[in-house]
Amino acid sequence: MKQLVLLGGGYGNMRVLLRFLPNQLPEDVSITLIDRNPYHCLKTEYYALAAGTISDQHVRVSFPEHPRLSVKYGEITKVDIQNKQVHLMDQEPVPYDDLVIGLGCEDKYHNVPGAKEFTYSIQTIGQSRKTYETLCNLPADSIVGIVGAGLSGIELASELRESRTDLRIKLFDRGPRILNAFPERLSSYVHSWFDENGVDIVNKANITKVAPNTLFNHEEQIHCDAIVWTAGIQPTRVVREMDVEKDQQGRVVLTKYHNLPIDEHVYVVGDCASLPHAPSAQLAEGQAEQIVQILLKRWNGEELPNELPKIKLKGILGSLGKKHGFGLVNDRSITGRVARLLKSGVLWMYKYHNG
Repeated sequence: MKQLVLLGGGYGNMRVLLRFLPNQLPEDVSITLIDRNPYHCLKTEYYALAAGTISDQHVRVSFPEHPRLSVKYGEITKVDIQNKQVHLMDQEPVPYDDLVIGLGCEDKYHNVPGAKEFTYSIQTIGQSRKTYETLCNLPADSIVGIVGAGLSGIELASELRESRTDLRIKLFDRGPRILNAFPERLSSYVHSWFDENGVDIVNKANITKVAPNTLFNHEEQIHCDAIVWTAGIQPTRVVREMDVEKDQQGRVVLTKYHNLPIDEHVYVVGDCASLPHAPSAQLAEGQAEQIVQILLKRWNGEELPNELPKIKLKGILGSLGKKHGFGLVNDRSITGRVARLLKSGVLWMYKYHNG
C-alpha cells in the first residue's frame, strides 16, 4: 500500500482530498493528513474572526472521512527527505512514499525590532482568537494600529470599524496610495470608504520599531492600545529549515510538475511554493488540481505531459465590512455591493462543496 502524506489541511491539500475522495483514490494508495487542528480553517476569513463579526465555527470545515484516509493531529517539526519521514513533536515519525507539503505561511517581520513580541497576528486560527479577545476587550476610544495595508489589513480595518465603531483605527501603508499595485479607481474607492468611516490611513509609512503600545513611524512615536501586524508573510519555519533550493522570498523552487528538482516524490503546494503569482487560496487549489493528475499518472506508470496548462486565476475580491467590497475580476475593476455579494457567494460555494 502506497502512503501519500499531506502536510497541512489548508486550501491546497483540501483540494487534493476533494479530487481523490471518495472514488478516485487508487486501491493501493492510502492517505495520511497531518495538521495541528482537527478541521480545515478558512484562513481568508480570519480577519472577520479577529474583528468579532463572525463566530469561530464559521471558519471551520470538517475534514472528509474515508476508510483509507487517516488524520493525525500534531506539530510538525521536520521533513526528512533522505529517509522519507515526517517528524512530529512527541510522536513517532510518519513514513511516506509521496509527500505534499502545504504548510502555509507565517508573519514576516522584516527585522523590525519588537514587531514579533509586541504585535498581534491573524495568520493562524489560534492567533486570530487571541487578537479577537484583545480587540473585543479594549475600552472605548482605544487606538488600534494595523501595520500593512494589503488585502488582510484592509479587510481587518474595515471589519473592525463595523464591529467597534467606538475605536480609533490607524492603518499604516508603505505606498503613496492604498492598494498601489491596483488600478487607481479601486484605490480611490477604498480610500474614500475609509475616509467616510473614520479610519485613518497613514501613507508612506515606515515602521522602524515596535515597543509595548508604541509604533515608531519614521522614528515618530505613535501610541496604540493594540497593534496588529499584517505586513508580509514568509513560509513556515519547517519549510525555511529544509535544505532545498529557494527563491528570494524563501519559497521552495519546483519543477514544472510541482515537485522538488531533487525528488519527484515531494511536492509543495500553496504559500511555500515559488510560483509566478502572489500566494492565494485560488493558486493553491489550481496547483492541487495538477498535482493530483501528476500523481495519478506517475502511479500508473504513464508518461507526463511536456507542459502543464497555466493556472488561471479568476481575480481578487476584498470586503469592506459586510455591505461593500472591491475586486479585480478578469482584469475588470468592480466595487460596492456587487463585489461584496460576489465574495460572499464564493465563500458559500466553497463551504457548500467542502463542508
